[in-house]
Amino acid sequence: MTIESYIERQAARVDEALQRILPDEWDIPGKLRESMMYSVTAGGKRLRPILVLAAAHATRGLEEAERAAMPVACAIELIHTYSLVHDDLPAMDDDAVRRGKPTNHIVFGEAMAVLAGDALLTHAFYCITKAAEHDLVSAETALAITSDLARLSGACGMVGGQAADILGEQGVTSLSELEYIHLHKTSDLVTFTLLAGGRVGGAGPEQLEAMAEFGRKLGLAFQIQDDILDLVGDEQKLGKKTNSDVAQSKVTYPYLIGLEESQALVERLTEEAKMSLARADLREPERLIEIADYLMRRDH
Repeated sequence: MTIESYIERQAARVDEALQRILPDEWDIPGKLRESMMYSVTAGGKRLRPILVLAAAHATRGLEEAERAAMPVACAIELIHTYSLVHDDLPAMDDDAVRRGKPTNHIVFGEAMAVLAGDALLTHAFYCITKAAEHDLVSAETALAITSDLARLSGACGMVGGQAADILGEQGVTSLSELEYIHLHKTSDLVTFTLLAGGRVGGAGPEQLEAMAEFGRKLGLAFQIQDDILDLVGDEQKLGKKTNSDVAQSKVTYPYLIGLEESQALVERLTEEAKMSLARADLREPERLIEIADYLMRRDH
């Protein structure tokens, strides 16, 4: 199976699981449920949940590892989706299109978009508890995954990176400050996916350390590629307007070091990521390596 077919198949599995993510019996205001599911089911690459599944399989080498990892895979997609809903708000990036559709606040209003994001965030942690409740992972493993998610998505992780991004300006932000923004705003959630999948698969401390380094470098390469695509990408493929960073005077890697050097950096980080993964000595790391190469050459 090609990596493109693998990603398509796994994304479909994640989509199916996300359709059932909110229990039907829960008494949720109709408009809130609709707003949450609008963004959850809006599509997207599903990269983060796919990485969770791939990391679990790479560690344990069994299909059952992916089944155990699915609730955690859904959890990280909910975190990612909530961050996008909030990012798009007028007080943040003020975007009207996401994944080729009107953004949440355009459809449901700003207040409901804020609440939908809040609900997606909290529901992510509920998903992890369900994995332990059904004995898919041990309570100890679920606790470690929960701790990782709270840390890497919170003030010293993704949210911290988003705050630094808001504070950064072209002509003012240094390269080291930009690296901080990208490492936390984007890379920390990718790091989580490798840690979470590794924990589900039973990885040891040294393996987890190597997998985290793979995720850190892969996430940084992914965000730099996003910076590049914002300049040269196809709006139809991206599902959003290009040159938005320029319009908002955001600092980016192409702005600071140029387009060609940014492209070279993506390649270098990807190779370094794969070298880190090799140290983990996983049972079946091939899909993770293929995903790294695929992301380096992606056009959306």
